[in-house]
Amino acid sequence: MGHKWNGAVGCVSRTIAVTVRVGARYAPCGLVLLLVAGCGIGSARLSPLEMKVRDLERQKAQLAAQLEQSQVELEQVKAQVKTLAALPPGRQENLYALNAVTIGRFTGFYDKDGDGKRDKLVVYLQPIDRTGDVVKAPGVASVQLWNLNDPNGQALLGQWQVPPEEVCKLWFNSLAVTAYRLTFDVPASPALLAQPLTVKITFTVDLTGQVFTDQYVIEPSAGR
Repeated sequence: MGHKWNGAVGCVSRTIAVTVRVGARYAPCGLVLLLVAGCGIGSARLSPLEMKVRDLERQKAQLAAQLEQSQVELEQVKAQVKTLAALPPGRQENLYALNAVTIGRFTGFYDKDGDGKRDKLVVYLQPIDRTGDVVKAPGVASVQLWNLNDPNGQALLGQWQVPPEEVCKLWFNSLAVTAYRLTFDVPASPALLAQPLTVKITFTVDLTGQVFTDQYVIEPSAGR
């Protein structure tokens, strides 16, 4: 019996001598070529095109699932809008009835990455309802930073606007403060931080259109 490598199919073939009985004697009749089982014939070896087709089919299934989820969420939003529309006008206003939107006392400049530079302005926004509680009320937050003592008239140092979908992600709740926590990059120099700086905010409630304003003076400090 001999062994031979078959490069076309990637396996080993065996040549076995076969004999047949002639009378009381055995004589060789021929050679039979047998392929060892499990050598790869019939196994899944995909071509690049077949792999591409399989990837596209998988992506199609994922997109179909995402579309289905989006349709479910759309139906939920439609149901919420229908419910709100059926409420009496007084109850609609009470859903997001605010008395004020104030700037929290922890608002100031911070060194967030530990490099010794206070280059982050953190503003704590607190929507307050009629009972005096801080509540989640989605809306547009417009923030301005002013140096009202600038003798050169360059009083406005920076301004930012945060849309409702981003404001909702910034809710912060701790033992010390409950508020929306907004963070902005401000490359403030030590000379600038040695002066009182004023933060002004305008908050427009998303559903009711109510507009609230407030301002807060950040006093010079040794650092936070």
